[in-house]
Amino acid sequence: MDRRAEPPTPEELTVEQRRALTAFLGQYVTENKRTKIRQVLEYRTYYVTIALEDIYQPQNASATIRTCECLGVQTVHVIENRNEFRVSPKVTQGASKWVDIRRYRAPGQDNTARCIQDLRDRGYRIVATTPNATHCYTPEEIPLERPLAFLFGNEEEGLSPRALEHADAYLRLPMYGFTQSYNISVSVAMTLTHVISRLHASDHPWRLTAEEREALTLTWYRRIVRRHRELEAYFWEQLQQPPRARRGDENRG
Repeated sequence: MDRRAEPPTPEELTVEQRRALTAFLGQYVTENKRTKIRQVLEYRTYYVTIALEDIYQPQNASATIRTCECLGVQTVHVIENRNEFRVSPKVTQGASKWVDIRRYRAPGQDNTARCIQDLRDRGYRIVATTPNATHCYTPEEIPLERPLAFLFGNEEEGLSPRALEHADAYLRLPMYGFTQSYNISVSVAMTLTHVISRLHASDHPWRLTAEEREALTLTWYRRIVRRHRELEAYFWEQLQQPPRARRGDENRG
């Protein structure tokens, strides 16, 4: 394996290759961290995800990522038509290391439409959060029979007309004061807290499959092992040697 080449994704490896590489990199991860990873995987999910459209305040973006990580939501989709999505390490507290961020920011394209189509292709029901639509669900009412992707708009304007038009359903958070909307990070926290709690108490298949757990374990090992690229290059070089040569090297050691 070329040390400068991009490492293969977990999905590009065979089951045997993925398990062997994970075991190899696991030697460089502390036992406490390996145990914590196994515990966290019990509550990780792809069944619920969120998409953020044109968020521009780093503290809001960061708080949202942190909330998703704490509640076990593995993937966050980021739409960047006008505003660059930036996070603050002081706010995320390392949360961005553990979640996957998919960014839609192709110049001159409708990244909102691209993101929604991608989510729909992955089997998600698209739920737009808005205080204005009629026939809205609340987090306690939204059906859980299908995977859900919640769309959240920017701090001033909310979701774009494009996002609202292409949603399959709408969600509204209860409000009883004069103000018309919550802070974006608060909206995400309120929505996910209710929905994740309901999922945990349900029989819906929200947990990761065995294969997804293995793939995510390898992904996380790569993110916490220093110089993992060089270590992987060494791993593949050793794996490509004839078995007899490897045994000879071991005997000489």
